[in-house]
Amino acid sequence: MSIAIVLIVFGYLLGSISTAIIVCRVLGLPDPRTEGSRNPGATNVLRFGGKQAAAITLAGDFLKGLIPVLLAQAVGAGAPILDATAVAAFLGHLYPVFFGFEGGKGVATALGAILGLSPWVALAALATWLFMAFVVRISSLSALTAAALAPIYGWWFGLPGSYQLALWFMVALLIWRHRSNIRNLLAGTEDKIGTDDKP
Repeated sequence: MSIAIVLIVFGYLLGSISTAIIVCRVLGLPDPRTEGSRNPGATNVLRFGGKQAAAITLAGDFLKGLIPVLLAQAVGAGAPILDATAVAAFLGHLYPVFFGFEGGKGVATALGAILGLSPWVALAALATWLFMAFVVRISSLSALTAAALAPIYGWWFGLPGSYQLALWFMVALLIWRHRSNIRNLLAGTEDKIGTDDKP
């Protein structure tokens, strides 16, 4: 089996490990797929599990995207393999083989993968999220804004074409996974950060 296949499969399998579900089980919290928005991600865990559980979930999801890309870089993989590994980790989070292919929306995992590909793009996207979160206090709107601008940041920082293609693919899927949030935003019913969360 070639190293490329090993890296891509590893990326997908690591991405398929649902941090939210594992954290909730370890801490004795409800399954995130049955509580709140029923999304196994940090924002939903924050709603019913508190800040500590959400922070651990966020860190785990972020590392799932970053570690496979760093590993691919460490073994000298070229740009196409780096891109494929990043996308595989992201897809693993969205459609995890270990959890019935029902995963989260991919914000933290995408950010980790993008950090591995381009730290400048990741930092710009993170800064956008933080700015929007401070101004509007709506996590989904902050994520959607950062995602929409990420390809522009990629162009601005001169990413190679293959990197930009991977970036566009992840952004398109991320926006698609937020379609229910988009409907709520248009209806004015989307929850704000901190709503009904525990200390």
